[in-house]
Amino acid sequence: MQIRAGYEIAYQCPQPTPMILMLSVHPSRAGDLVTTDGLNLVPPIAANVYRDSFGNVCHVVHAPAGVLTMSTDFVINDSGKPDAVAPRAVQHPLEQLPVDTLFYLLGSRYCETDRFIQLAWAKFGTVPKGWPLVQAICDYVHGHIEFGYAHASPTKSAWQAHEEARGVCRDFAHLAITLCRCMNIPARYCTGYLGDIGVPPDETAMDFSAWFEVYLGDRWYTFDARHNVPRIGRILMARGRDATDVAISTSFGLNTLAGFKVHTDEVPEIAAVR
Repeated sequence: MQIRAGYEIAYQCPQPTPMILMLSVHPSRAGDLVTTDGLNLVPPIAANVYRDSFGNVCHVVHAPAGVLTMSTDFVINDSGKPDAVAPRAVQHPLEQLPVDTLFYLLGSRYCETDRFIQLAWAKFGTVPKGWPLVQAICDYVHGHIEFGYAHASPTKSAWQAHEEARGVCRDFAHLAITLCRCMNIPARYCTGYLGDIGVPPDETAMDFSAWFEVYLGDRWYTFDARHNVPRIGRILMARGRDATDVAISTSFGLNTLAGFKVHTDEVPEIAAVR
């Protein structure tokens, strides 16, 4: 199958403002692109491209005073398969984990493992390790947090989301990641596109989505505590420890969000790009 996706985002800057943008499709999906995922800027300004320490594609720009609009529109091939399910995937003892996964056991800005360690072991200490444990954590988070865009806050941490029992997809991901790390399961934050493919359409405005990955067996697996069912058509943009590492824009100066649109739709077979 093919998916058409993209965005149009605008920022109002009262003065020239440096920004780091993380809006490109992740390099791991670059080979699936049918058309170019380019960063279009209005007014046209220079952008320096680099990959951060997590392998994400970043653009550095110097936004002029006024409105800066950024956009893209691309088509990408997708398997059309839902997220992988592996009920027998095992959890490795700490000493057997690949060293590059150990980083994702540590607390981070929005994932305060030190505040959750007692709660995590009290709730999940007797759950069989591996896939059943991660699923039990997702079930708990899915049932504990009430989803609502009105509950969004850019500074909300996993602890605050747990205490308030409400949030958006990033809060579901942060809480599940934190609990997994407390239970010695490497977990990392993901952001990208997730359209209403294979599910009833959502009437609310489209947004980017957040989910997470855990290391079990010999690979990373996708989990989504908000939806808590395998989904079709995820398009990864970036991975990191938490939302800090994958912010779509990091501004070094004052600005106001002046426009935000995201689209992700399956391309009908008769219109698929060849």
